[in-house]
Amino acid sequence: MDTDIERVEPVPGAPALIRPGQLLTDASGMAAVSRWTAAAAEADGIFRIRLSPGVDVCDLVAAVRDQGHPASPNHVLVGQPLFFGGPASRPFPAAPPSPPGAPEAAADAVTVAIPDTGLTAHPWWQEQPWFLRQRREAAEPPDSDGDGELDTQAGHGTFIAGLVLRSAPGAWLRPLRVLDGRGVGDEAGLLRVLARLRTEPPQVLNLSFGGHTFDDRPSPLVEAALAGLTGTAVVACAGNTASDRPFWPAALPRVIAVGALDAAEEAAAPFSAHGPWVDACARGEWLTSSFLDHGAFRGYARWSGTSFAAAVVSGAIAAAARDRTPQEAAAHVLDPRRTRQIPELGAVVPTPR
Repeated sequence: MDTDIERVEPVPGAPALIRPGQLLTDASGMAAVSRWTAAAAEADGIFRIRLSPGVDVCDLVAAVRDQGHPASPNHVLVGQPLFFGGPASRPFPAAPPSPPGAPEAAADAVTVAIPDTGLTAHPWWQEQPWFLRQRREAAEPPDSDGDGELDTQAGHGTFIAGLVLRSAPGAWLRPLRVLDGRGVGDEAGLLRVLARLRTEPPQVLNLSFGGHTFDDRPSPLVEAALAGLTGTAVVACAGNTASDRPFWPAALPRVIAVGALDAAEEAAAPFSAHGPWVDACARGEWLTSSFLDHGAFRGYARWSGTSFAAAVVSGAIAAAARDRTPQEAAAHVLDPRRTRQIPELGAVVPTPR
């Protein structure tokens, strides 16, 4: 495992990934942990603290929370095509699918924010105003480590963008980089992105990544940051864990957690998380979408994962939000009176053909 990722398991059988020796908290918590602090950095009111050697971050977080302060280890978050030994492990070159329909004028467009690996230029959107405005900020390199090989999750954000647009061709996308080419990010990076979105909240926020926490409870910092986006429908992948263990941030009460269906859209994909905390599901096996133009890939790929099922649901909500509030749009898409329901996977959202 990389030196910047540590596997912790305070509860036997319930491991989590964290950044070694890093604790996140607010100003009040900062004072509570000052004696164990080696260095600290602050952004948007959140402190990322590097602890002195030998300090157990999980024990310290529990103690700080007991004192009434929000705190969390800096949990590692991972994009969710990954499922070792399953079909969701990597993308495959594909022929172009049907392109999205015509975009709409800016005044009528629904904005979908996609924090992810970034976004590359693609024929489906390379001339669109929303892309021209942001292409440098959220550029997605295919080989960031320079080894001559496509990064393991390069193209993840580009693939998700195409799925959203196929459901909602009129949407304006707002890509932001929060994952690296391996599909790896962390809680500190997510909190920075959520702080940026507060100034101009999107109607829909797609989070196709996540992870387990050290105590199987939500991070109070992420929960508070998402609660601040009161007018946004937040959609997150339920994870490729093949289990019912809560996967965050999807398992938060106000987040729409999305599991994956098989290619026939009849039953759960073998890798999909499930449980009473999962709200919706969509096809997550062998979807075709936009991708990088690199090596054997010519701008399109087939890929599997709950990441991509979440993008289908985000697109459906964005399409419904053209003449509804985001909350009304989400309720419409998931309405049990008009959708098929699958136990422990929630409402079935059809994939555009």
